[in-house]
Amino acid sequence: MDVFKRLLKLARPHAAKFALAMICMLVVGASTSSLAFLVKPALDDIFLKRDAQALVWIPLLVIVIYLLKGLCSFGQTVLMNFIGLRIIADLRNQLYRKIQEQSLAFFSRTPTGVLMSRITNDVGTIQGAVSDAVTSLFKDTFTLLGLVFVIFYRDWQLAVIALFVFPLIVYPIAKFGRKMRSIATRTQVTMGSLNTILQETISGSRIVKAFGMEDYESRRFAEENERFFRLNIKAVSINAAASPFMEFLGGIGIAVIILYGGYQVIKGGATPGTFFSFLTALIMLYEPIKRLTNMNNTIQQGIAGAQRVFAIIDAEPEVKDRPGAVELTGVSEGIEYRDVTFRYEEAPVLKGINLTIRAGEMVAFVGMSGGGKTTLVNLLPRFYDVTEGRILIDGRDVRDYTLRSLRRNIGMVTQQTILFNDTVRNNIAYGDIERTHEEIVAAAKAANAHDFIMQLPEGYDTIIGEQGTKLSGGERQRISIARALLKNAPILILDEATSQLDTEAESEVQAALDNLMRGKTTLVIAHRLSTIRHADRIVVMVNGEIVEEGTHDELLAARGEYFRLHCMQFFGENGQVPEGNGA
Repeated sequence: MDVFKRLLKLARPHAAKFALAMICMLVVGASTSSLAFLVKPALDDIFLKRDAQALVWIPLLVIVIYLLKGLCSFGQTVLMNFIGLRIIADLRNQLYRKIQEQSLAFFSRTPTGVLMSRITNDVGTIQGAVSDAVTSLFKDTFTLLGLVFVIFYRDWQLAVIALFVFPLIVYPIAKFGRKMRSIATRTQVTMGSLNTILQETISGSRIVKAFGMEDYESRRFAEENERFFRLNIKAVSINAAASPFMEFLGGIGIAVIILYGGYQVIKGGATPGTFFSFLTALIMLYEPIKRLTNMNNTIQQGIAGAQRVFAIIDAEPEVKDRPGAVELTGVSEGIEYRDVTFRYEEAPVLKGINLTIRAGEMVAFVGMSGGGKTTLVNLLPRFYDVTEGRILIDGRDVRDYTLRSLRRNIGMVTQQTILFNDTVRNNIAYGDIERTHEEIVAAAKAANAHDFIMQLPEGYDTIIGEQGTKLSGGERQRISIARALLKNAPILILDEATSQLDTEAESEVQAALDNLMRGKTTLVIAHRLSTIRHADRIVVMVNGEIVEEGTHDELLAARGEYFRLHCMQFFGENGQVPEGNGA
C-alpha cells in the first residue's frame, strides 16, 4: 500500500486531468451497460411487437451511444496516458537525481548495468501499472457496476445465480498475482544483470578482444539471456492461464443461466427480450472481469518495479551536507589531516594519518599500489567521509562546508581521463558551460591543447566521441587539464595524470600541468618519480600509513622506502643499480 500511496502522491498535481478522465470512463462504462439494456426493447418492441417507432429511435440511440463512447474512450486514453507518462518522466528524473547525489561508495557497490535497468526497465513496468492498470481499474469497474445493475434490474434471481461463481474467482486471482510479482522481481534482477554484462563488455571491448574472450562473453550473455527468456515465458504462461480459467468459470455461469433462463421463457415467466438482455449483459460482464484479472498481474509487475525504484530513491546519501554547513570561498591557510582513519569495509585502508599542507604548497604522494594514496586524496573532496579523525581546510572540518562549495574549490586531473561524447568546447567548459569562447581558448592554450584542437575537423565544435575515442591519450589528458585550468580552483589533485602517456605526450602534458599547478595548493599522486623531483614535499605511504616525509634529496639521503622505490625505477629504466644502494 505504501507504493500505491507514493504513486498517488506523484499523480496529485494531475488531479484535474484525472477527474476528467474519470468522467470519460464513467460515460464509457454507462454506454456499454446501456447497449445491453437496449437488447430487451430491440427484441420485444421491434421483432415481437413490430413497433415502427422503436425501429427509428433504437438504432439512432445506438449510434449516439457509440459516438459518445468513442469520444470518451479517446479522451480517457489520452488523459490517462498523459498522466502515466508524466509520472514516469518525473519518477525517472527523481531517480536519476537521487543516483547523482550518492557517494562513490554507492557506485562501488552497485553495478552500472543495474542502475541503468532501474532507470529504464523498472520504471517502464511502473508505467503499465499507472496508465493501463489504473485505466482498466476504473473503466472496467464502472462498466462492471453498470452491467450488474442491468442484470439485477432484468432478473434478480438469475443475477444471484450468475454471480454465485464470483467468490470462486478471488482465490485464483490472488494466487496468480503473487506468482506474477515474484516472477516480475526475478525478471527485473536478471534484466539488471544483462545490462551489467552489456555495459562491461561494450565499454571494455578492447580487453575482451585482446584476451580473445569473445566466445566466453557471448556464452555468459547467452546464459543470462536464457534465464531472462525463461522468466518471461513463466510470466506469459501465468497471464495466458488466467484468461482461459476466467472464461471457463464464465462458461459454467452462462451454461447455468441459459438452462434456468430458457426454462423461465418456456414457462412464460420472462420475455425473450428480458432474457437476451440479461444474457448479453452477463456475457459482456465477463470481459471487464477478465481485464481486471489481467490488470492485477500488470499491477503486481508494477509494484515489483516500484519497490526497486523506491529502494534507490529512499537510499540516503552517505555523504551529504551537515545542518548549518557554510560556504568555502577559498584557501588561505592550508589543509590538515588530523588522526584520519578510513575503512571501506573491515580492514582500515588509512591508519592514523597526520599531515599538514600549507596553502600554495605542492605535496606529492608516492608508494606501492594499494598503499592508500588515492583514498587519501579522495577524502578531501568528500567522495568518501573519514571513518575516524578530521580533515580541515583553513582550520574548519571539511564536513562543515557545503559539498558544492567544497568541490568548487577543488580541481582534479586523474589517470582515467573522463570525457563526454560532446564537443571539445563543452568538455573544456564542463562545470560552467556559460564560460566564453575566449576563456575556453585561453585554458586550451595554457594546456598546450589549442594547436591540435584547431586541426580537428570542426575545431572546438568537434564531437570527440564516447570517452574521447577520436583523440589520442595525450590529447585527452590535455583536454582534461584545460578543463581544470578553466575551473581555476585553489586546490588541485593530480592522480597519476601522466602515468599512461608515452615520453613525447608526457612532455607536452607535463608542461600543461606546470601551468595548471602555478599558485595552487597541489596534491600529486605520482607513479613516475621523475615527475615530482621538484615537489615542495614528498610523502611516502606504505599500507595506509605515512612512513617518510621530505624533499627528494632529503629522502634519497635517508635511504629508506623512497630510496628503495627510486632504485627500483632507476634499475628498470637503466639496467643497473646505482652505486651505494646496498644491493
